[in-house]
Amino acid sequence: MTSTDTADDGPESNGDGAEPTTLTFMCVRNAGRSQMATAFAERERSERGLEGRVEIVTGGTAPADAVHDVVVEALAEVGLDVNGRTPQHVSEATLAESDFVATMGCSTLELPGVDTDDWDLDDPGERPIEEVRPIRDEIERRVVALFDERFGKR
Repeated sequence: MTSTDTADDGPESNGDGAEPTTLTFMCVRNAGRSQMATAFAERERSERGLEGRVEIVTGGTAPADAVHDVVVEALAEVGLDVNGRTPQHVSEATLAESDFVATMGCSTLELPGVDTDDWDLDDPGERPIEEVRPIRDEIERRVVALFDERFGKR
């Protein structure tokens, strides 16, 4: 299994028999904001030694053909490589099985028993890099805060 589970993959075991915490980042096309959030979450999981304890899922309800070029560029500027990733579909079942779902300003999703939050963020697609950087930085801030809240500050 890859370091990031797509929206339709099953959970990984964390080695101690407990199910991992599933964090899902979604938007309609899974080509911008949710891809940035996923990349930052992967970094946080790795830097905090949470592999096996945190499953990261990303997807969209109507996935694009590719991640926006400007998103690939903006993440590369901060050392994160999403080149070659393909937007994925996210199912309602996957969302319902998540512990936390962040939507990217495109939903008022309510899932019983699932902690949800709509991160009201501008869509970076088709924007110039100068406008994407602040969106990227805000997503990074929110992902770090999410990990701090759920797993303790590092």
